[in-house]
Amino acid sequence: MSAAIRISVMVPAKDEAENLPDFLRQCAQALPDLGVPFEVVVVDDGSRDATPGLLRQLAEEYPWLMVVTHRRQQGIADALRSATDASTGDILVFYPADLQYLPADIPALCAPILAGEADIVTGSKQGKYEKAFVSAVYNSLSRWLFGVRVTDLNSVKAYRREVMRNVPMRPDWHRFMVALAAAEGHRLVSVPVPLHPRTAGVSKFSWTRIPVGVLDLLSVWFQLRFGRKPMLFFGILGAILFLVGFLIGTAAVILRIWYRADVALMVSLVQTLLITGVVLFGFGLLGELVAGLREEQRELARRLQDRRD
Repeated sequence: MSAAIRISVMVPAKDEAENLPDFLRQCAQALPDLGVPFEVVVVDDGSRDATPGLLRQLAEEYPWLMVVTHRRQQGIADALRSATDASTGDILVFYPADLQYLPADIPALCAPILAGEADIVTGSKQGKYEKAFVSAVYNSLSRWLFGVRVTDLNSVKAYRREVMRNVPMRPDWHRFMVALAAAEGHRLVSVPVPLHPRTAGVSKFSWTRIPVGVLDLLSVWFQLRFGRKPMLFFGILGAILFLVGFLIGTAAVILRIWYRADVALMVSLVQTLLITGVVLFGFGLLGELVAGLREEQRELARRLQDRRD
């Protein structure tokens, strides 16, 4: 059966013992509507409640359930990576276990991919939820920085397996999967998905993650804009500082020779600008070397993957 599986639903779960039985029961009712073989991969991400034992029991009840265990909490990005490695599907679906999204909506999420209309489908949340303001700010910034014209980038999503090959799963970067996939040229579609209030368990979101999210947002933007051409950023900025320093230095010479002015502060400023410009230019050269090595690594990884396929 594993060779015929086409859809894998990947479910990160941290202390979700109260929700998992109902979630998997709903999966058993909804996923046959896909019309293709399926599996559900639940990643126990270091749970401290009854989740591990419960999953062992549920695995005996549902033959399409696969369980992956993390001994300690590693985060959603690593959970998705573990689920991807363990899964066998051609289409992967990221779905949380907290029942804020119901499994009944998975077929609609997969439909554009099954029809050949998209490579990645993101759900657009419908309904009220606690983090609406934070989500709106995040989505607005993402659309502005990345030029991805979808309503919600940080929601449930379905995507072809090959999408994951080009998406680095660094900590918390799963939030930018849509932007990273779109930058690689994958076709993107958004479909509405109802959002329901959490009835059990505790939300893992905390406001301390907002500053981290903003820094990650800027980091991803920099990677997409200048990751393959770092000299475009560091070199131009360094050249501008060098030019400004040269112009100020020329003015300082003229003032000193013709007007006998005290230009000590100008000289210090010139030194700072010139040194900073040279350092930034050096960063650009170093970045180009790193970018070249990374491109070679990507090409090697692609060749190895093609041989496996």
